Amino acid sequence: MRTSAVLRVVIGLASALAAATTGATTFKWASASDIPTWDIHSQNNALANGVHAAVYESLFYYNRKFELEPMLATAFRQMSPTQVRITLRQGVKFHDGAVFNADDAKFSLERAMSKTSNYGVYTQGIDRIVKVDEYTIDILTKGPNPVLQRQLTELRMMDLGWAEKNKSIEPKDIKTKDENFAHRNANGTGPFMLKSWEQDVKLVLVQNPGWWGKASGQYAGNLTEIVYTPIKAEATRVAALLSGEVDMVLDPSPADLPRLRSSPNLKVVDGAENRTIFFGMDQFRDELQGSNIKGKNPLKDVRVRKALYQAIDVQSIARVTMRGLAQPTGALIAPQVNGWSKKSDARWPFDPAAARALLAEAGYPNGFEVDFACPNNRYISDEEICQAVTSMWARVGVKARLRTLPLSTYFPMIQRYEASIYMLGWGVPTFDALYSLQSLVRSVGAQGDGNYNVGRYSNPQMDALVERIKQEVDQKNRNALIEQALVLSHQDVSHIPLHNQVIPWAMKKNVELYHRADNRIDMRSVKVN
Repeated sequence: MRTSAVLRVVIGLASALAAATTGATTFKWASASDIPTWDIHSQNNALANGVHAAVYESLFYYNRKFELEPMLATAFRQMSPTQVRITLRQGVKFHDGAVFNADDAKFSLERAMSKTSNYGVYTQGIDRIVKVDEYTIDILTKGPNPVLQRQLTELRMMDLGWAEKNKSIEPKDIKTKDENFAHRNANGTGPFMLKSWEQDVKLVLVQNPGWWGKASGQYAGNLTEIVYTPIKAEATRVAALLSGEVDMVLDPSPADLPRLRSSPNLKVVDGAENRTIFFGMDQFRDELQGSNIKGKNPLKDVRVRKALYQAIDVQSIARVTMRGLAQPTGALIAPQVNGWSKKSDARWPFDPAAARALLAEAGYPNGFEVDFACPNNRYISDEEICQAVTSMWARVGVKARLRTLPLSTYFPMIQRYEASIYMLGWGVPTFDALYSLQSLVRSVGAQGDGNYNVGRYSNPQMDALVERIKQEVDQKNRNALIEQALVLSHQDVSHIPLHNQVIPWAMKKNVELYHRADNRIDMRSVKVN
């Protein structure tokens, strides 16, 4: 029988706060947007996944070299091509004091597989979970799965008893405004605990004094408290850093970088991110919503999609708008991701005259009007990029009606299929192309298929390739299939790729951390001196 969860949380927080009064070290950081939820299986959002990782832990995770390392699991054994046995770490407790065991692991994986979860892309191929004993589970798959262990890095563990007590057995549905207890509350096993969260205002985490990782040398940092402040305005974020109000800004404006680099009290750490920025297009509706073209959907025509592609000067965007913080790309994955190749990275050339000719050939010599939606606080210069592209399209006759929204409303909106053309940035936590192909170009279906294919592109040939990639274990054959799929995406103009982000982190000189290609801070290693 578990004792009062509430009492244990209060005791845990009291201990952490007591520790914070002696030798307290607070790390204050900021970026443009807030996390959308604390429900770890609700919305697959990169910023949230990074923040959640400080509080909730997965069975396996990446070290600073992006090598897999055990977290809440200690062994991964392939019993057969379709059976994996996982040994769980003993002696781990949730923040409320409950013991982590096989019941929690089984429940968490099944929760991630549920209908309202947005994490199906990480559970693809899983058939069922079987409890072997108190600290052992078997994952039975529908076929061979060459990336299962990498998928497990983003499936964090939740306490079954806590979820049952607080009516949070099912994840919060991203497409609705309904909330469950897990949306605003947290109970993980990680090195930090949620103290408070006022959405779009401030998030506070405090050190977990009973974290299992301390005994095994997992904690190299010195933080006792983490304060995160979402600051939408670029100028305000930079001012907060320059004034000392925050210790770090995750996403400084490209225009402000020269000033930040020259500041004697600050430093900027740069690195390429495994995130590709692109546009998606509604290729499903028979009539394009909000357009002046009635009874037809111009975006269903590959000539129109190619025209939009060739009307965009990505070199100009990289040079002027992004100020060099972009690597123009023709693929939906970055070079750090398994399966990338030079052949798949080829772009259709920037050619406004060809774009106008393609539009005329498709029956739109005077262009057309189209809805164009972009976030305004998620990616580097996202709103500015979309403004620049709007002007470029106007030069070939396409009148894009740009609307920009904050992250919290933008992503639910596009997942309800309410945008005709939309911007998306796609990072790859598994560092394997299947994650992108399954999510972005596979027809919408079950188990994560097409979960962010919100333009509803569909090609049976692509679907067949993705299904083969899911189970192919020969690396050479698998990468050949991935290249075929990426080239097919290029030929179909399933999306319009723009660039891979280069991400600068700006911080005070007394902050020690390491830059990660997934653009998340590993709070276990952060030091403020």
